[in-house]
Amino acid sequence: MSEITKIEDLKQIVSGIVNGKQINSVYFVGCGASRSDLYPAWYFLNNNAKRLRTSLHTANEFCMCTPAAVDETAIVITCSLSGTTPETVKATTVAKQHGANTVAITHDGTSPMTADADTVVTFGWSTAYSSKEDKMIKVLLLAAEILDQVEGYAHLADMYVGAEKVLPLIDKGAASLKDEAKVFAENYKDAPIIYVTSSGATQETAWSFAACLMMEMQWIPASTFNDGDFFHGPFEMVEKDAPYLLFMNDGSTRPMDARAMTFIQRFDGKLTVIDAKDFGLGGAVPGTVKDYFNPVLIGGVVRVLAEAIAEVRNHPLTKRRYMWKLEY
Repeated sequence: MSEITKIEDLKQIVSGIVNGKQINSVYFVGCGASRSDLYPAWYFLNNNAKRLRTSLHTANEFCMCTPAAVDETAIVITCSLSGTTPETVKATTVAKQHGANTVAITHDGTSPMTADADTVVTFGWSTAYSSKEDKMIKVLLLAAEILDQVEGYAHLADMYVGAEKVLPLIDKGAASLKDEAKVFAENYKDAPIIYVTSSGATQETAWSFAACLMMEMQWIPASTFNDGDFFHGPFEMVEKDAPYLLFMNDGSTRPMDARAMTFIQRFDGKLTVIDAKDFGLGGAVPGTVKDYFNPVLIGGVVRVLAEAIAEVRNHPLTKRRYMWKLEY
């Protein structure tokens, strides 16, 4: 088992996996927020790979319904912050039993999930908002390296530039959002539900905010959907003061985000927009790869919103009703 902690070493680990092998597929596997943090990498491969097949799975389903193509031609990337999530630990083992090349992404390089991993990639998780996106960045670069070494990828260098340039934008953006976050918290603290919406590579960042930061950590009902589906059902819920949170991309799917925003405003919904353009994404990250760094930037700054609503509700983000307290 090899362990990688630095971004510049990702090239080395991928070459160790793919050299001399036929690689046909890449599977991303995790639970909750860790699964959603894998989504930009899946989205990238799905958009750019011409031969490689790729899919994203919740860990338990991967174990119960393991795809037939999980074999020695597959790379299975599992992710867990602690490395102890039982379903993801098992998924790594299942992948290994099927002969796949296993890569574990975790903060703890000695955690149980690493036991059946051929390669371990560790990520930072400090108090800085940017450090919490280290996981997403490394998985995204890992996917780019796999694509480049298996098929070739013309914009690999741009991906590394994006990874470097986005970090200061996150910390600066989070600081600039503090006042707006206080307003958000006051306006949404008693909301009966919060609708969180986005598109493109940021779709699962919206899901994670709704499911993890609001439902899990604040016990606030929340719903999420892709802006491309907004006008195919969800828009019927728009009315005056209905609470919406929109993560607006600076990239290919921005017109979908804008269309949803315009409709919510038209009927006086209570709308907060977190726009990647406001934090300078397009001026820092190359346009060739900008789409994939929207969730990195937005995911980093919106934690400020969750912290603000937790403070005004006197409900710490660490508070749980069931998690870590009983068997389930």
